[in-house]
Amino acid sequence: MTTIWVDADATPKAVREVICKAAIRTQTETLFVANHQVPVTPSPFIRNLQVESGFDVADDLIAQRCQPGDLVITQDIPLAAEAIEKGADVVNNRGEPYSVQTIRQKLQMRDFMETMRSSGIQSGGPAAFSERDKAQFANALDRWLAKKR
Repeated sequence: MTTIWVDADATPKAVREVICKAAIRTQTETLFVANHQVPVTPSPFIRNLQVESGFDVADDLIAQRCQPGDLVITQDIPLAAEAIEKGADVVNNRGEPYSVQTIRQKLQMRDFMETMRSSGIQSGGPAAFSERDKAQFANALDRWLAKKR
């Protein structure tokens, strides 16, 4: 049985809603992991796992518990790398899948940008989350769920 793991600390409300609808429709166990209570649709297929506050506590729990064939939804590149290493599928909140082929480049870019920021260079953040992003995420989730059926 596959599980959807959601790194819920930074998941937009629109993405949470898409995930909940899909989990209920497909009766897929879905776990929202965060250091605070995340509002989700009540369902026997959906659970909140609240972890203690702290750096990467939610990420560490997901990395420890995800299994091959599970789906991890995260923006966190190091968590994505760990999940891929364990055999899980990974997609971000905008529907972009991470893979063995792409994760190393993503890690290198993340580290480069972190170095730039720590040296005082302002890089700006990601673009605002859009309806197009929501649609791309919903399509990626539907493709994954269809593959698992």
